[in-house]
Amino acid sequence: MNATSPRIAVVGAGPGGLICARILQLHGWSVTVFEREASPAARTQGGTLDIHSTTGQQALREAGLLDRFHELARPEGEVWRQLDPFTAEVLEVDRPADGHATRPEIDRGQLRGLLLDSLAAGTVRWGRPVSRVVPRGDGTHRLLFEDGTGEDFDLVVGADGAWSRVRPALSDAVPRYTGVTFVGTGFHDSDTRHPEFARLVGDGTMSARSGSRALTAQRNSGGHLDAVAMFRAPEDWHVTAGLDFADTAAVRAHLLEKYDGWHDSLLYLLRAGDTGFVNRPLYALPVPPAWDHVPGLTLVGDAAHLMPPLGVGANLALLDGAELALALLAHPETDAAVRAYEDVMLPRAADLAAGTAQGLGHLLPPEGEPEPVPGARRGPV
Repeated sequence: MNATSPRIAVVGAGPGGLICARILQLHGWSVTVFEREASPAARTQGGTLDIHSTTGQQALREAGLLDRFHELARPEGEVWRQLDPFTAEVLEVDRPADGHATRPEIDRGQLRGLLLDSLAAGTVRWGRPVSRVVPRGDGTHRLLFEDGTGEDFDLVVGADGAWSRVRPALSDAVPRYTGVTFVGTGFHDSDTRHPEFARLVGDGTMSARSGSRALTAQRNSGGHLDAVAMFRAPEDWHVTAGLDFADTAAVRAHLLEKYDGWHDSLLYLLRAGDTGFVNRPLYALPVPPAWDHVPGLTLVGDAAHLMPPLGVGANLALLDGAELALALLAHPETDAAVRAYEDVMLPRAADLAAGTAQGLGHLLPPEGEPEPVPGARRGPV
């Protein structure tokens, strides 16, 4: 490793932090990633992501991982089918023009595994939750860990997601509830165990919407389907309803009542999932994301600009991480590199955050607002 490179800590082993570490290591720089989770297998990584040719794929190209990505990706997963909620008739099919996929899908776990496998052994320190970041007065910062220990770094990169422990050292912004909740479930070995529903979903994503409610299912690799009921509700809707998410039958009954009148083939999403239900209220940071530059500290991905999940977040995280690494490599001074990165990242994130906020309102309009038109793209990815 380059003995003259600054001491760099990345907090969070998500896509943005890992790709930043990968690109720096490709050029001989030393970097350490600190992750709260105890191991790569500590939890499932969720559903699938569409990785765009002009953002996420460009970042993977800079990391030397694009070919491996295409080996794992599913271009057929880009197909999007919009169904009528009451008849299940297909209203619109959105597929790649000329059969050329520019947003192929990849499972979140596969993308993370691809990035982890690209790093030198020992780069990620698992089970090292950061409690806060403390400035040392000379442009460096000390990471304080939950076990009471600390380490000093020339640059700390907060890549630790929505509830970042690094962000408070830069900004007092906190995520706010968007008014929309996702309730997720899943179907294993769907082509064998749930063949009719698997055919309804197809190779990519199926969505049906009415007013402030929607049902969406998306194909993952290995025959798994990730499914979501989406609706507008108070943040504590389940408390008011007296629901315990450990009681799958009660949650199912409540959701079936909420979607009463929808076509039976779509209600299968609520009746027959193999994994129970998970409540996922959506949060977003205030728009535009902004902070006064602090030497030795910056953010990437959701830590910097959490926004609704409309196909942007993972791509921006990858792009942020890659651009930060490339700026560090291009500038002789660390602080100048971080400023150059933030000067590009923050305006871009502001535009996209405003767009996704508007898109969420279009996808699930508040009561009394016009219905979305068929073909409007897109739902959660």
